[in-house]
Amino acid sequence: MSTVIREQPLLTEEIVVASAKGRGRGRRRRDPMTSGVKVKETRGDRIFVVAAYVLLTVFLLVVLLPLLNIVASSFSSPQAVSSGRVLFWPVEFTLRGYTEALNNPAILRGFGNSIFYTVVGTLISVAGTIAIAYPLSRANLFGRKTLTGGVVFTMLFSGGVIPMYIVVQSLGLLDTRWSMLLPNAIGVWQVIIAMVYFRTSIPDEVYEAAQLDGASELRILWTIVLPLAKPLIAVIALMYAIMQWNSYFDALLYLRDADLQPLQLVLRGILILNDGGGGGDLAAQLERRELADLLKYSTVIIATVPMLIVYPFVAKHFSKGIMVGAVKG
Repeated sequence: MSTVIREQPLLTEEIVVASAKGRGRGRRRRDPMTSGVKVKETRGDRIFVVAAYVLLTVFLLVVLLPLLNIVASSFSSPQAVSSGRVLFWPVEFTLRGYTEALNNPAILRGFGNSIFYTVVGTLISVAGTIAIAYPLSRANLFGRKTLTGGVVFTMLFSGGVIPMYIVVQSLGLLDTRWSMLLPNAIGVWQVIIAMVYFRTSIPDEVYEAAQLDGASELRILWTIVLPLAKPLIAVIALMYAIMQWNSYFDALLYLRDADLQPLQLVLRGILILNDGGGGGDLAAQLERRELADLLKYSTVIIATVPMLIVYPFVAKHFSKGIMVGAVKG
């Protein structure tokens, strides 16, 4: 017993020394990328970075300059816009373009219709997309490959405009709000994004643990999958919202009642009415023409601002929803 007691401090000292040596070796083998050592850039790397910055700057100017011209023109006088004197700054600042557009009650009605179609249509589209994508992402679904192939087939081949119009007409959806919500409610591309997200970003062990606890598939979807898929829901909701807000061709095909038309179709009608030659003297025709030129820019801003306001609130989820699941390991 006394021998064991005498040897115990020696063993403890050996353990401490070995641990210190291990830490020392660990410090000597640290990765240069994490130790603050800078990697020297080659000449090719510098050329690549400079070329990338130049190309990105050119692309930025190609996108930004026309937008600046539209904004400046919307705040300029009709005479300045028609004469082409507006470049990137308002000339003879005025709000006449916005007041003329918003004084029309059809604009407010179009705003209300577009908001309704965007909100309700996005909810329907997101719910339908998840309802299709979640079962297709489960490996235990019978006939999953066949069903997935059928979904992808609809993305590659479609009946066209006339068959779709006949279907909508036969269902009695013409001149109803449902004609703007149901025909294009589900996007195949969004279904594929959601399916890949469910398959790669949520481990199978999560599903197995929930099944062992006795949870049904619907409960797994509602209490586990959807809370983990918030970035995905934000991404596809933004996609559907933009599509619904900018929906123009469907409204042109299916809606004849002016009270149901969205903002884009109402603005088109206003532009056509102001762009017509009409009667009256030459001065009145010139004034209408100048006002029509101004309204073209003002209506673009009116139709664009709502989506620009919404985007910052979901932007933080957008990149995350796109990239989650891209790297595994």
